[in-house]
Amino acid sequence: MNDILLWALLFVSVSILIAAILVLRVIKIFVQQSLNPTYFASTEEKEKYLIEQNKLEAEKPEKKTLWNWILGLRPLSEEKDLVMEHEFDGIAELDNPTPAWFMVLFYGTIIFAIGYMLNYHVIGWGKSQEQEYAAELVQAEEDRLVMLQKPGAGGANKINENNVEASSDEAVLQAGAALFKNVCSPCHGEHGEGTVGPNLTDEYWLHGGTVKDIFRTIKYGVPEKGMIAWEKSMNGKQIADITSYILSIKGSNPPGAKAPQGDKE
Repeated sequence: MNDILLWALLFVSVSILIAAILVLRVIKIFVQQSLNPTYFASTEEKEKYLIEQNKLEAEKPEKKTLWNWILGLRPLSEEKDLVMEHEFDGIAELDNPTPAWFMVLFYGTIIFAIGYMLNYHVIGWGKSQEQEYAAELVQAEEDRLVMLQKPGAGGANKINENNVEASSDEAVLQAGAALFKNVCSPCHGEHGEGTVGPNLTDEYWLHGGTVKDIFRTIKYGVPEKGMIAWEKSMNGKQIADITSYILSIKGSNPPGAKAPQGDKE
């Protein structure tokens, strides 16, 4: 019973919708006919009227499209009115000036250039690239000093190249080995045998082999040789752990070790 009622309601709704559409179309036609004042007594009058309307439409100037208005283009129908009086060798020139939007953009760039010059090179309100770079270096040094002075877990950030000490504690060496594998092995090999970077298991060192030298090299890097400074990625405790691990693998003679480089210590 419920299904029958549902279908009946659906049928009635669709019928009402179709009837409403038909009524609207009839009203539309009626309104259009009511608003059309043109009445033709014969077919000849209708044809004459249509011919006159077509003639008027042909004489109307071509309307500019939105694209023509944006670009400042003139329609082709106006080309005969744009021809300038003088010509050379049968070649005429159109009086078609540069679009206004282009001129606004052109003069705008000139005004911007003048303002930029006054701001950065005359008045000095803005900082040049060199000044911004110098300010960033100063800020980076201040941030580095602040980071070193912050007390970390167990004083991790208080350790630096002046007070670092080598450790043989097993937990320290394990932590250093894990860090070495993540950050150092791509250049120095998994066992410190050396690949792109030098061998870290022999007695020869390019930048010193003491605990303070190794700590300093890791911390500040060797930019001219492609080694980055790790002071912004690791705290003092982590760098000290890696340093202790490097000292612990001295003399391990891993297979495929790179030839010695630097001075013997």
